[in-house]
Amino acid sequence: VQVAGFRAAFDEWNADGNAHLDQGEMLTAMKGLGVDVNALGDMLKQVDANNDGNIDFDEFLAALWQVKQSGDASGFSNMVNKQVELIAIKTASGGVKSYSQDEVTAFANHLNYCLGDDPKLKYLMPINPSNLDLMEKVADGVMLARFINMIESDTIDWRAVNYKKKGGLNQYHVIENQNLNIAAAKAIGLRIYNLSAEDLRDAAKNPILVLGFMWQAVKMQLLGNINLKSNPELIALLDDGEDMNSLLALPPEELLKRWVNYHLEKEEYPTRIKNFSSDVKDGKVYTVLLKSIGGNKGCNRDPLEWDADKRCNQVIVNAQKIGAKPFITKQDILSGNDKLNMAFVAQLFNTCPGLAPVNVEEQKELAGLLDDDEGDSREERAFRMWMNSLGIKDVYVNNLFEDVRAGLVLLKVIDKIEPGSVKWKSKVERKPNNKFKKINNTNYAVDLGKQMKLTMVNVQGADITDRNKKLILGFTWQLMRYHLLKFLASISVDGKKVTDQDVLAFCNSSVKNSDLP
Repeated sequence: VQVAGFRAAFDEWNADGNAHLDQGEMLTAMKGLGVDVNALGDMLKQVDANNDGNIDFDEFLAALWQVKQSGDASGFSNMVNKQVELIAIKTASGGVKSYSQDEVTAFANHLNYCLGDDPKLKYLMPINPSNLDLMEKVADGVMLARFINMIESDTIDWRAVNYKKKGGLNQYHVIENQNLNIAAAKAIGLRIYNLSAEDLRDAAKNPILVLGFMWQAVKMQLLGNINLKSNPELIALLDDGEDMNSLLALPPEELLKRWVNYHLEKEEYPTRIKNFSSDVKDGKVYTVLLKSIGGNKGCNRDPLEWDADKRCNQVIVNAQKIGAKPFITKQDILSGNDKLNMAFVAQLFNTCPGLAPVNVEEQKELAGLLDDDEGDSREERAFRMWMNSLGIKDVYVNNLFEDVRAGLVLLKVIDKIEPGSVKWKSKVERKPNNKFKKINNTNYAVDLGKQMKLTMVNVQGADITDRNKKLILGFTWQLMRYHLLKFLASISVDGKKVTDQDVLAFCNSSVKNSDLP
């Protein structure tokens, strides 16, 4: 369902520009599109929910959503789609910008489930999933702040959020909230491009930007614990002869694919998935997966013999049987919506991974790899989040120690904080497919660090390629410090160089002048 196109159709018919379509406007539209005007009565019965003889945009969208679920009895959907096609032909750019109502609905349902009982959000809940209510509810920034803190506890100090029990914040306070949300989102690793506080405030006018932001947030919340540290039983997914470090380096999406394929192999089912779209859209993989992880809850393989529509519907039912709260619909499965299917698999994993606990030998093996002290773990995460917040194209660090081994990530970070310093054509191996090429890149990164006056005593490129954690953390810390001090100098009144002592003096002064005990 392409909501932007439907909005354009609604506006095209709405001749007087008010908030609704009246019967005269509907008749004019029907005549213009060659639709039998005698069908108007049936259309109004289907679309006009409050029976006032007019159709507002929420009724318009809700009717289209119902048509998708139960069929088009009056021809209303065909009429709308015909108008959308005509507008697209007329559009000089070649089309109407659009987005998926399926995703709006899914995210609305997910937020209702996650935040529906939050006492701070009583004035916003529930979100109506059948229209653009989500855009209205995120506009003041309060709901986004609560969701960000659900992803990563205490990322936003609630005392800094402008809040009223019944809503009604002024525009200044709304912009403050949204700026806070954007900064916090960057801090936890969301990639924010061309999104401003004003865009979030005016979410209904910028649904594509807002949905992109929401998808990243929902994805991070669902995938945040899909790693070996949080779920050591994932060790079962190791391939024969594979090094444990390779499994540690896999992003959550790849771990989920392996997890699904592990259960398919366990059930002796021949299919293996490589994506979350075409490989799962008939519902058969889900049926087998749910049998494997939820056989004791009544899930079986009987739906394999059913038609795809009925099978996908049963997939949702079986997911509920194991305790999941799916926000995906059978249509999302059938259409192969990659985002929503990946989110669904993450929900299934988080609800019931169906993996055996690690044994004593596996615990010993894991202990050797996950022996970072708590400080190192915090530092790795902080530096990784900083790198991700820089907004570098095609860079997203899942595991600092693994992702810097080839040198390219470090070189891109250096080029970001000191533009033009990296000689990409003459010095860099763009495809470092062997250790020699990787060390060439990491040696170059070390050389650039020395040129930036960083302390690089006893650091060599081979140390980075060989995952020397202490040296990688030390190098990355110096890069982050260099970037932050450079930024502080750029915004200082006289442009003078900012030192560590200046930062320390500011912090001590702020604490001394505060009311904190």
